[in-house]
Amino acid sequence: MRAKALDRAIDVVFPRACAGCGAGPWPFCETCAGELVPLEPPWCGRCGRPSPTNVDRCGDCPPTPIASARAAFAYRGPARAAVHRLKFSGWRGVGEALAAALAALDPPPADAVTWVPLAARRRAERGFDQARVLARALARELDLPAAACVRRTKATAPQARRTREERLEAMAGAFACIPGRPAPARLLLVDDVLTTGATASACAGALLEAGAREIHLLTACRSFTDRPPGPRASRRP
Repeated sequence: MRAKALDRAIDVVFPRACAGCGAGPWPFCETCAGELVPLEPPWCGRCGRPSPTNVDRCGDCPPTPIASARAAFAYRGPARAAVHRLKFSGWRGVGEALAAALAALDPPPADAVTWVPLAARRRAERGFDQARVLARALARELDLPAAACVRRTKATAPQARRTREERLEAMAGAFACIPGRPAPARLLLVDDVLTTGATASACAGALLEAGAREIHLLTACRSFTDRPPGPRASRRP
């Protein structure tokens, strides 16, 4: 309660600006809200990738052991800008706006919310872990506990220029259980952006070792190498 009161006081003294352009009203101004690209059906039932018709699985599904995946927005325009403000400019309040969009995806039933942790060095450089900020905000939205269940055991180089196979290989062994901290059976795993799912899959593998049985991935955005079909996902940024 004290934290919420402090947040309200800060909003009065330093009103929040649009998470997309940084100038309009919070959380997204009318212009930025109109340029967001929500990911909607028809889509892949497992991973939420837009498709000409509804399908059970697609070639871009993240690897097992992730049971399902959903992202709120395509990683472009104001949504991309919002993620960058969260990650690189320290706008932690952006996590609340993005978490509200994640909660609106109607996630599967779960016992707790967890996140894909940053490596210790990168967390120290930024001063916080953006996936943890998102996860804790989502946990408040869903009235669920937020739980740190695994740790990052190695830092990895940027994945942007790697193939799907190279990403999977690079992430092998990147996460491990936290001793003495078993994972709840049903988990919502949160991260900022889904590309191939290699990082989230490696994290999910460690969660299974920690005791989880069902892991559903939720990300603020999804990055595509093409423009997937669909009336909203095909919009220009």
